[in-house]
Amino acid sequence: MIREAERVVFFGGAGVSTESGLPDFRSPKGAAAKKYAYPFEVILSHEFFYDRTEEFFDYYFAEMARPGVRPNAAHFAVAELERKGRLTAVVTQNVDGLHQAAGSRNVFELHGSVHRNTCTVCGAKYTLEDMLARRPVPRCRCGGLIKPDVVLYGEQLPDDAVSGAVRALEAADLVIVAGTSLAVYPAASFLHYTRGRIALVNLTHVASPVSPDLEINDSAGRVLSAAVAEAGL
Repeated sequence: MIREAERVVFFGGAGVSTESGLPDFRSPKGAAAKKYAYPFEVILSHEFFYDRTEEFFDYYFAEMARPGVRPNAAHFAVAELERKGRLTAVVTQNVDGLHQAAGSRNVFELHGSVHRNTCTVCGAKYTLEDMLARRPVPRCRCGGLIKPDVVLYGEQLPDDAVSGAVRALEAADLVIVAGTSLAVYPAASFLHYTRGRIALVNLTHVASPVSPDLEINDSAGRVLSAAVAEAGL
């Protein structure tokens, strides 16, 4: 399928980064299974961020904003496809920045990034390293609360990422979907924009909103590395 395609788009979720040591949310060993006082959908909400800021950041720094995390084989395989001129875009639900760290350039982050952070008062920008240095509750030099540029429950997806993702999916002749439960909306509905073939890679079977042309239940890193190597590009 990769050999026959000219405009490949990669559509990925949290399962792509689990091999780098980051937890997903819905698997039996994911963040949802851990003992927190509230469900992760509540903790990662707009209201919770402002009403229970310290508890939000306790979760955020434990589960999402982790220093020293490195890209894995899946990220490098996707970046290699872009270098070979076959992949036109990465559409990701992840906020970890690992695709860019692996070398991918055209990345549409539907849910934002932990590497971008903004003061809620003066608009000053901060890096992930700045945030880590300001734990437990990051405050700006002006005294304002710093908010991670991640899309929380109750917030809109960023317009530029949405429009870029839609254009890429509409033009794709192959969409490789990996590491996602396809249970998070509206992100999962984006697959309806493509008319190309769909290859789905996930550790376990997922109920897809569209019928894939191929489904492989295995490690994203192992499958994507082998597929790119065997494509012989």
